[in-house]
Amino acid sequence: MKKESGRKRQEGRIVLSADGSLRVPDRPTIPYIQGDGTGVDIWPAGQRVLDAAVAKAYGGKRSIDWLRVYAGQEAMDRFGEPLPAGTLAALRLYRVGIKGPLTTPVGRGMRSVNVALRQALDLYACVRPVYHVPGVPSPVRNPERVNMVIFRENTEDVYAGIEWKKGSKAAKKVLRFLNEEMLAGSGRRIRADSGIGVKPVSVRGTQRIVRMAIRHALREGCPSVTLVHKGNIMKYTEGAFREWGYQLARKEFGRKVAFEEDGPEAGGRRGKGRPVIKDRIADAMFQQVLLRPEEYSVICTLNLTGDYLSDACAAMVGGLGMAPGGNLGDGRALFEATHGSAPRYAGQDKVNPSSLILSGVSMLEYMGWGEAGTMIREALTRTIRRRTVTYDLERQMRAEGRKGVKLLRCSEFADAICRNMN
Repeated sequence: MKKESGRKRQEGRIVLSADGSLRVPDRPTIPYIQGDGTGVDIWPAGQRVLDAAVAKAYGGKRSIDWLRVYAGQEAMDRFGEPLPAGTLAALRLYRVGIKGPLTTPVGRGMRSVNVALRQALDLYACVRPVYHVPGVPSPVRNPERVNMVIFRENTEDVYAGIEWKKGSKAAKKVLRFLNEEMLAGSGRRIRADSGIGVKPVSVRGTQRIVRMAIRHALREGCPSVTLVHKGNIMKYTEGAFREWGYQLARKEFGRKVAFEEDGPEAGGRRGKGRPVIKDRIADAMFQQVLLRPEEYSVICTLNLTGDYLSDACAAMVGGLGMAPGGNLGDGRALFEATHGSAPRYAGQDKVNPSSLILSGVSMLEYMGWGEAGTMIREALTRTIRRRTVTYDLERQMRAEGRKGVKLLRCSEFADAICRNMN
C-alpha cells in the first residue's frame, strides 16, 4: 500500500518546464504545514474551502493530494528540531506548498523558521497582494482604492541573520576590526556595548526581485512598478538597490517599460500600456500609500522595508487576518498565512482563516487554477457582505454600528464560504 501511495505521489509532482512554466497534473501533491498555535483551527477550515472550490470549479476532474509535513514548534515536539530535512525535501520535490503560522521566540532560541524556509529553498520573493474584500471594516475611508502587489526581497538585508550578540567573542572581534581598521582616523567609533549586524545587498539579489516584479506588471497589465528604498541615507546598500534596479529595467525590458525619471514625455509613458518604473524614499512611501494608493500597483523593495510596508498596507484593507502572502523562487513557491500563531487562541475555533484561504487563492492562481481561486474570492465576499463573520470582523462591524451581524466560529465561517460558492 505504501509503495502504491508513493507511486501516486510521484505522478502528482508539479514539473518545471524548460521555458520556466509549471506542468501541473490534475491531482497534484501539495505539501502543507499546519502551523503552530491557531494553525490547528485555520488549516482544517482553509483546506475545506480549497477542496470545495477545486471540486466545484472543475466538476470533480481535479483535486489536491495533501501531504502533511512539519515545521516550527510542532516539529520540535515531534522530531526535536524546528525544520526537519524531510520537510525541506518534500517542498523541493513537489515545488508548491502552503503553511499556517509558525512560532519564533523573540530575542532568544532559534531564529525564524519562516526565514530559514525562505533561505533554504531560495524563495527570494515574498509576494503580498493587497486588496480590499468588499464588506470588510477598514480604518481608512476608501479602502477600495488600495490594489497593489508588494514584492519584498526575501534573502538579504538585515534579515540575512548575520549578527553577533553584545559582549560575545565574535562581536568583540568584529568591533575591533571595524574600529581599528575600517573607522581609524574617521572620528567615529562603534560603542563597545553594541550588538552587531550586517546588511548585505547584492546585485544578483536586487536584479532578480526587480525582474520578477516587472514581469508581473507586464503580464498583468499593471501601470507602474515602484522601487522603494532608503538610498538617501544608506547609499551603498539601499541606494545601490535603486541604481541596480533601474539598470536591470533599462537593460532587459527596454521599450516595454517607461521611466518616470526620463520625464513625462519620455516614450509616451501614458496610455500605451507600458508600466512606468519609478522610485520612492521608504519613509515618504508610507505617507503615499495612505494618501495616493491608486498611484501604486506594484511595489518592489528590500526585506525590512517590505516587512513593515506590507503589514501597514494590510491594515488599510482590514488587517493581517485578511492578508494573503506567498514566497516565490524560480519554479518553486510556498504560500502562507501572513499573521502570527496567536497561541492563546489555539484550539478555540475562533480566529479568522481568511489570510490562509486567500493565500490558497494565490496558490491556485500560481498553479494556473484561477477559476477555483475566483470562486473562493467571490464566495468570501458574499459571506462577509451578509455579515456572517468571525469575531475579529464582528467586533469591528458592531463598533461601526452595523446591524444584523452574525458571529461565526472559524469552522462555521469556512462552511459558510463553501455554501456561498457558485
